[in-house]
Amino acid sequence: MALLNNYPLVAAMAAIFISQLTKIPVAYFLKRPVTFALIFSTGGMPSSHSAGVTALITAILVEYGWDSPFTAISMTFGILVMFDSMGVRRQSGEHGIIINELIRDIQMLAKPLTGKNAEIKEEIENNSMQSTQFLGHKPIEVIFGLVYGIILSLLIYFLFYAN
Repeated sequence: MALLNNYPLVAAMAAIFISQLTKIPVAYFLKRPVTFALIFSTGGMPSSHSAGVTALITAILVEYGWDSPFTAISMTFGILVMFDSMGVRRQSGEHGIIINELIRDIQMLAKPLTGKNAEIKEEIENNSMQSTQFLGHKPIEVIFGLVYGIILSLLIYFLFYAN
């Protein structure tokens, strides 16, 4: 139970969990496909990366203030995570889309194959290779995650930790 006394940890984990759950109603509202798998997805609105690190930063600021080395560490960590979720991870997701399009193109080209090439056609059609498309975040998703993390962290503080 001592773990629950760690406000920064509780705030960060709760923000990640709640933001992942929020992806389902947001997808429904935006008229996107809604599946249970959204809870475990790595992209989408809001960014749980941003929500988690921002909740952590906010909680550390509340507990230790601006002049704490913990604040410096968490802010540096948070900026790197948010930058990475929009940069490298986003590019990986876009590459995944292109790879999936190439796989579909190869499958379309293989359809007219007959006779001796039918084995190749069957192998291509049965290939379940797919790349994960949604790895990273758009800037708006990161901004919403950032705001979400601040709000959730402060809400958790005032509900459970403020004296």
